[in-house]
Amino acid sequence: MTDPIAQFQTWLAEATRAGAPEPTAMSVATVDAENRPSVRILLLKAVDARGFVFYTNLESHKANDLKAHPFAALCFHWPVLERQVRVEGHVKPVSDEEADAYFATRPRLSQLGAWASKQSRPMEGYWELERAVAGVALRYPIGSVPRPPFWSGFRVKPEKIEFWRQKPFRQHERIVFTRAEGGTWDEQWLFP
Repeated sequence: MTDPIAQFQTWLAEATRAGAPEPTAMSVATVDAENRPSVRILLLKAVDARGFVFYTNLESHKANDLKAHPFAALCFHWPVLERQVRVEGHVKPVSDEEADAYFATRPRLSQLGAWASKQSRPMEGYWELERAVAGVALRYPIGSVPRPPFWSGFRVKPEKIEFWRQKPFRQHERIVFTRAEGGTWDEQWLFP
């Protein structure tokens, strides 16, 4: 294994074929301006040599955390394969072109929801969200829905990627890749 991104893509494809319920689901850990950690589940939307991409409301807690500390840790767990992948790296916003292109692929109701949701902020009841979605639907009754200016994505450029495979009697396989100078990867086996 010399290319951890290719290995990740292989494991993700295997998790999908094995019927993992949400193979792109990942825990995303951030740290806020006061150095308090926070973790939540998001869906991976793209991965390539440049990194791991997810999208969110730019006024959310996670986006504010990433503005304060542009570093994140990701964890993918596929119980059906008895495997886990951990990723750590610096985070940068995706380009407007990338965000626009991805937003255009979302279902219409998800696009409307992105406009309507004041993510992470209090609301009086669920009806408030439903009313906001209906209001956005009236604003964009037909045709395409543009991406809100407060909605975009982030790319985690991995500095470390660890692969863990469960083995009997807790003799698990652990291999960590650390990005070296020039973008190559150093590989190291770890005790479980």
